[in-house]
Amino acid sequence: MKKVFAMALALAMGLLLLTGCGKAGSSDWADIEKAGVLKIGITLYEPMNYKDESGKLVGFDTELAEAVCEKLGVKPEFVEIDWDQKVVELKSKNIDCIWNGMTMTEELKPNMDFSVAYSGNMQVCVINVANKDKYTSLQDMADAKIVAEAGSAGAAAVEGAEELKNATLTTLTAQRDTLLELKSGTADVAVIDGVMAKASVGEGTDFADLMIVPNVELTKEEYGIGFRKDSDLTQKVNDALQQLTEEGVVEEIAAKYPSVLVTLGQ
Repeated sequence: MKKVFAMALALAMGLLLLTGCGKAGSSDWADIEKAGVLKIGITLYEPMNYKDESGKLVGFDTELAEAVCEKLGVKPEFVEIDWDQKVVELKSKNIDCIWNGMTMTEELKPNMDFSVAYSGNMQVCVINVANKDKYTSLQDMADAKIVAEAGSAGAAAVEGAEELKNATLTTLTAQRDTLLELKSGTADVAVIDGVMAKASVGEGTDFADLMIVPNVELTKEEYGIGFRKDSDLTQKVNDALQQLTEEGVVEEIAAKYPSVLVTLGQ
């Protein structure tokens, strides 16, 4: 009898462990609520998450995340990550979500769940103003030295563009780094998010000598927040976003960052 009981207990424990493994993210909210902290993976990326002149972290995603955390009754903890390692950071539970103007791609969907889309975006080409007559189309960039952020939608867009198959693509750690390379003259074209480009280049910015190539868009995209697969946190955040939209809070935040193409409530 004892042997039969022991075998039954072992079988039950095995089934319990298998069930737990199958729902790796299902208890995320319980852990977060207990800790009172939501760990948010970001990179410094204007206008989504960046530091103002005083060194304070600001931006559309920053403020929206803070508003969601207030709704959920937890504190936000913003964690700077290597963008190319975002899936690893999420799966290892170093962060609870990725909230940084992330394009929802088919390549990422097997590795994470997404929130509702909250912003539109596109990949654009940025060049030095001095080259405005040289680079007016993708065909003009066929032999150009192009830079993009590693693991980004921009890098994928360049690799997928038939017109750019002979161009030289170099990937860098952050989108801002691509603008620095462009400004220094070591690159001809930077492919970055349109949302960032509109906020970062041109008159009145640190990159006044750079410009977006008119009428050239590689891809149109949507931004979403990334969560672990099967995480109950996804629905919690979606519900909070819905409430904030209905209360007009999202619209108030968006008014501070006009380059962001908000789609919530539309």
